[in-house]
Amino acid sequence: MNIGILVSGRGTNMESIIEASENEIIKSKVKVVISNKKNALALEKAKNHGIPAIFISSHNLSDSEYDERIIETLDEYNVDFIVLAGYLKILTKKIIERYRNRIINVHPSLLPCFGGKGYYGEKVHMAVLESGMRFSGCTVHFVTNDIDGGPIIIQKCVPVMDDDDTETLAERILPHEHESLIEAISLIENNSIEIRGKRVIRK
Repeated sequence: MNIGILVSGRGTNMESIIEASENEIIKSKVKVVISNKKNALALEKAKNHGIPAIFISSHNLSDSEYDERIIETLDEYNVDFIVLAGYLKILTKKIIERYRNRIINVHPSLLPCFGGKGYYGEKVHMAVLESGMRFSGCTVHFVTNDIDGGPIIIQKCVPVMDDDDTETLAERILPHEHESLIEAISLIENNSIEIRGKRVIRK
């Protein structure tokens, strides 16, 4: 697959995918990285790997117009699969329908818990800690119009420690996000799963 990665921040998940591709752990190739943040560290990291890194400004654009710009860029680089790796904008129906079942996202909780609009980054981990949950983790899922509600591909679980804060919990989960994204991409590129309603079944 030709992958396009959408990012908003540091790009640690993005970099794990790029390195997995470079080391032939996955067969897919990252063709372009796109960010809605001009100063996202992920753009610099992508350039360091020789991958086109593009900032697309949303200034004076509707959400639909912005996603059309993204589609144009993805087409330019022949992208047929999208990974959201710390991307903080919600995709419109236009791009979701165009890439139906060809967009995945990683979320830093065990969905459907602590997902949906307003749950991202540190806010997710704070909600987990405030809830008293003894376990958290991450989820890689297909993206649908239901925010954080698409079919789940991979989940990995970690304990919540008594002395955890949002930072330590995030640090414990992050390596599992990397592993889960790579595992999900491998399953998809090898046609090893199928979607049945809300469930993802391994063949």
